[in-house]
Amino acid sequence: MTPSCVAFNQQQRFIGEGAINQASMNPTNTIFDAKRLIGRKFNDQVVQDDMKLWPFKVIAQSDANNTKKPVIVVNYKDEEKHFSPEEVSSMILSKMKDIATAYLGTEVKNAVVTVPAYFNNEQRQATKDAGTIAGLNVLRIINEPTAAAISYGLDQKLTSGKVETKKNVLVFDLGGGTFDVSVVAIGKDAFEVKAVSGDTHLGGGDFDKRMVNYFIAEFERKHNKNISNNPRALGRLRAACERAKRNLSSTPETSIEIDCLFDGIDFSTTITRARFEKLNLDLFQNCLVPIDKCLKDAKMEKSEVHEIVLVGGSTRTPMVRQLVQEFFNGKELCQGINPDEAVAYGAACHAAVLTGTMGMKSHVLSDVTPLSLGINLHYGNMRFIVPRNTTIPTKMNDMVYTAYDNQSSVTFWVYEGESLIGDENHYLGEFTLEGIPPAPVGVAKFNTVFEIDSDGILTVSAEELDTRNKNQVIITNHSARLSKQDLVRMVKEAKRYKAHDMSFKEAIEAKNELEKYVNEVRKKVRVHGTNIDKDDKRKLGDAIERTQQWLDWNNVFGEANKFDRKTQLLKKISEPIFKKMRKSDDNVATKIEVVELD
Repeated sequence: MTPSCVAFNQQQRFIGEGAINQASMNPTNTIFDAKRLIGRKFNDQVVQDDMKLWPFKVIAQSDANNTKKPVIVVNYKDEEKHFSPEEVSSMILSKMKDIATAYLGTEVKNAVVTVPAYFNNEQRQATKDAGTIAGLNVLRIINEPTAAAISYGLDQKLTSGKVETKKNVLVFDLGGGTFDVSVVAIGKDAFEVKAVSGDTHLGGGDFDKRMVNYFIAEFERKHNKNISNNPRALGRLRAACERAKRNLSSTPETSIEIDCLFDGIDFSTTITRARFEKLNLDLFQNCLVPIDKCLKDAKMEKSEVHEIVLVGGSTRTPMVRQLVQEFFNGKELCQGINPDEAVAYGAACHAAVLTGTMGMKSHVLSDVTPLSLGINLHYGNMRFIVPRNTTIPTKMNDMVYTAYDNQSSVTFWVYEGESLIGDENHYLGEFTLEGIPPAPVGVAKFNTVFEIDSDGILTVSAEELDTRNKNQVIITNHSARLSKQDLVRMVKEAKRYKAHDMSFKEAIEAKNELEKYVNEVRKKVRVHGTNIDKDDKRKLGDAIERTQQWLDWNNVFGEANKFDRKTQLLKKISEPIFKKMRKSDDNVATKIEVVELD
């Protein structure tokens, strides 16, 4: 439930709830939606569209291949910092690592990371890079709906003791930024993904944006002022809209109250569930398209789906649940698992199987390719060789021919995607076959083989049949999309930021200890002042005043040892005085006791 949000100010870095809590006051340095940027190019249309609504700045930065990648710009400790989406994701993963380590009492080094089912190869690689930067060994990257299906299947075993053979489960996963649908056949100790579909750019955040735009227009209509270019006002409005959206899941109407939203003007309004549903109706209906597509790919009718499992916080929206239920002719939706925890629970169970821990019984997990794979032919069209939703591991081949007379070499460009035009798909890699004997167009034949193993490693090879000349390229989800130099640099920077966070935390603790001791000394002087020598009392009062003034003018930019030194200095002055005071009290007590004896 930790928000995927990172923020920076002039003193420290915030991750999770801390970042959310200060977002309205520091919008330009608060980063969210990194998942929508990871593995994408700067000129992608979805990136360009999102940039218009984000309060933080995104710029283009060329990599070693001269490809423009999106980079997030923030101001941290009076310096402009540039962070790749992988670095931001790694900060969130590092936070998860710290939470797990604190809970277990031992360091966590390995991880299973879930991603949207419709993530392409590059987005998966970038996610693995984020794990590496966070200091994690990513054992496996699995699809979120697949993890939810594992959670559902294990829950059925725990409650009923068994799972029906080949029980078809449709997992509907609608989160904050992405949407996935999977059909999974669950049997005895087996989870077979039949088909996946979805939209990596549809989720609760899009519902919030519709509300934000609606209220921007309302504010302008009421007060004749446009707040769309004010990041702070937009940040506060966005937070209010998200709260309103959550409220509308359980109430027919909710109010929005924001003090001094813009130019000192308070904003007070209400929104009904009916209005919210009207604003987002097309987005809700878009959720049904991947369901239909997924069922067709799985060659399955609606009636063959035994259970519909909803996961992700946005599935609490009543209209979403209603549309899904109506799509399946009124079939009851599964309410048995927690939509917020299902994906993480399933991933953890799969991690236990991979590592053989906790006596977890092994299960067989067979996944599918989310996107079609093929090669870009000479004329620019895409030759599909591995159709989407093909069960992996798999091995498929196809014949291709030379494109013109006397061709001496052929380059094979490997892509993934569904467009018939090769260049509109996502480029994966390439290789070239040399030394082809001169021949008329179409005479030389090449057997092109696509092989994917259980770890998702894709090997593409081509062999010229007459000469047996062969070459290949290996494309793996486990290879780094970032260069080794970039990874090393980012790992070092991540350690440096973490060290600064720890230093900041220690400084705060040391400051609190100093403030606590100042208050203790002040209290003792107030209570026992009559027993303290007049000069000592003045000396102690001066020391307290100097320390308090130093505290008032010094924040936690300093190191912890500065506060520790001030604490020790005050103790050096106060403790001898208190010791003298106690000794004086003891002498008085002894005299009284002697008088009584006499």
